[in-house]
Formats: sequence, C-alpha cells, structure tokens
Amino acid sequence: MSQVFVAGVDGGNSKTEVLIVDDLGNPRGQARGPGSSTHALGLDGTMAVLDGLIARARTDAALPADLPLAHLALCVAGVDLPDEESALLEAAESAGWAREVSIRNDTFALLRASGHSWGVAMVLGAGTNCVGVDPDGRAEGYLSLGEDTGDWGGGYGIGRRALHHASRAQDGRGPQTVLAVTVPRHFGMETPLDVAVAIHRGEISESRFVELPPLVFAAATDGDDVARSLIAHQADEVVATTTAIIRRLGLEHTEVPVVLGGGLLAANLALLLDPIVTGVRSVAPAAEVGVVTSPPIVGATLLALDAIGAAPSAIDRLVTARR
Repeated sequence: MSQVFVAGVDGGNSKTEVLIVDDLGNPRGQARGPGSSTHALGLDGTMAVLDGLIARARTDAALPADLPLAHLALCVAGVDLPDEESALLEAAESAGWAREVSIRNDTFALLRASGHSWGVAMVLGAGTNCVGVDPDGRAEGYLSLGEDTGDWGGGYGIGRRALHHASRAQDGRGPQTVLAVTVPRHFGMETPLDVAVAIHRGEISESRFVELPPLVFAAATDGDDVARSLIAHQADEVVATTTAIIRRLGLEHTEVPVVLGGGLLAANLALLLDPIVTGVRSVAPAAEVGVVTSPPIVGATLLALDAIGAAPSAIDRLVTARR
C-alpha cells in the first residue's frame, strides 16, 4: 500500500474542502467546513479553519500522526496579492502539514479541474475572479478586491442590484419588476424598502445578498425585463473579464480553453451562458468555452499530484473517482 499522500484544499468564501489522496490517485480522506477566505477571516482565522479540516481529513484517511503529506496544494480565496500569498505560505509551512506546500488563488483549482493545465478560468460564486495561464506557464489575473478594482457581479453583486431595482420599482424611480415582490417575500417582509431598512439597521446581514440570484434567474426566465437586464450585465462582465485576459496573454488565435465555474455559472442558465460564449468567440473564434463539471477540489488535488510528478494514471483515477 502506498505511503505517499498529498492533499488539495479548495478554500472559498462560503465553504472549504480538503481531499487527501495517495500517489496512485485513490481518495483516502476528506473534510468539508466553513469558508476560509483570508479577506473575510484574516490569516489567523484562515489558519484555524484549515488546521481543523486538515486534521479531520487525516483522521478520515487513517494517516499515522508522524507521516506528513508529501505535498499540500492550497487554493484559497482572498490570496490575491504577493504579500498575502507569502504570508499564508509561511504560516502553512510552519504548521508542518506537509513537506512541501504550494499556494494559489482558488481560481487556479477551477482551471485544473477542467483537465487543462493552461487557459482562462472564470469563477462566479459569491464574488468574481478570473485567471489565465498560457501554454508556457505565464499567468495573468486581477487584483479582485471588489468594485474598487473594477470587479462586479457574482451572487453578492447581483443580489445587491436586485434589491436596488426592487426599491426603485417601489418608489417610482424605476420600471416595475416582479423582484419588488419576490425579494421582500424572501426575507419575510412586505416591501423592498422594508428590506433596505432592515439591512441598514443590521437586522439582515449584507452577506445574505448571495441568496437572491435564484430569484433573479427565475424572474429572467419568466421574461422580467429588469431581471433580464441584470443577467445581460453579468454576461457582459464575464466577457469583458475573460477576453481581457485572453488579449493580455496573446491567445486570441488559439483554441484557448475558457473554463467557467462557480454557483452562478453552474446553474447553466442559457440567458447567461449563450451571450458569454458568443462574446468570447468574437475575440477568440476558436475558444473552447464550457462549464466545469468536476468540483474545484479535484483541481486543487490534481495540482498536488502534479507537484510530485504523479503518473497520468493517478490523475485519471482521481478524476474518475470524483466525477
């Protein structure tokens, strides 16, 4: 039986997964828990979440206490700046979880989960992020610090804008929309402005904006013009974000994989996906655009297997096991 083990970590804003596999690609232990974004928790908070989940995954895998992992690939949200990456790397190495540790933003896990080692990966979850890697390994990305760095969208952005339009429908500044009914109903309230006041007073957390995109998707599918405009805006943002990376990497004339993932894109809403495909191919006509079917934790763990030079059969075995 193999005594070489590696692990991947997919640490997002809302959840974190750890998967331990042996060097043959066989899953051996796993754990799942709360989000571990350094932006939300700070370094100490992130380390506490990771330490608990890695310990649980080791227990699940029945690993001896004195056997360190050969490699740990940490793909964690909020690692956007070089100093954030180096700080987490130093802390992770000091924790003694593995003989080698690598740190990447969680978007890289999405790219690797697609089966590609290069291309462009776009995440639409609670927030939004995008990275690209060319065939020679050169990477491009964004600071992804929110609207201050030019980002818009994801569950939080769409949810906040849904309340914005619902409120304007109520007070007469905007067109009518079913969101003026469905948004307050979601929170057990009468009107959008009731929701706005509750958020202002701290009675409803702003984090709950991420609950609203399904209402927007449903309204858009039923033909609501305001909801459709929100979906169109999000599609435009994805196109602008991915095609800028494609241009920066000089991949316009290649069969560049454009990998889409995160809860909003995984919903496979044609109103969102179709204009994204059309927009990307207007810049890169041969682009292969698609939604990732394997979970990002597979990508993170594949990065760990890549780091130890695991055989292709091991990679295939893991992908098959977690499909």
